Amino acid sequence: MRGYDPTEVDEFLDMVIQDYENFNKETQRLQVENDRLVAKVDELTKQLAVGNSGKTAQPTSSTTNMDILKRLSNLERHVFGAQLNGDNNQTNRF
Repeated sequence: MRGYDPTEVDEFLDMVIQDYENFNKETQRLQVENDRLVAKVDELTKQLAVGNSGKTAQPTSSTTNMDILKRLSNLERHVFGAQLNGDNNQTNRF
């Protein structure tokens, strides 16, 4: 008889079948995980929408607030310092 050894062919086909079964199991596992994650994203998106519906816009960075306070403080020092010193000839304008 010529050709491939039937035993080797059967062993190879068994390996191919096992690979397909593993592939299907992994695909199903990933599909279940994907569905779970999509549901979680939907839930968090709804929570975010509900949480933001009643809020007004607020600055999110304390650095921005600090910069504003520093600038305000500098402007007050410039304005009130000039008035206290009687300096009507201000050379530094804003």
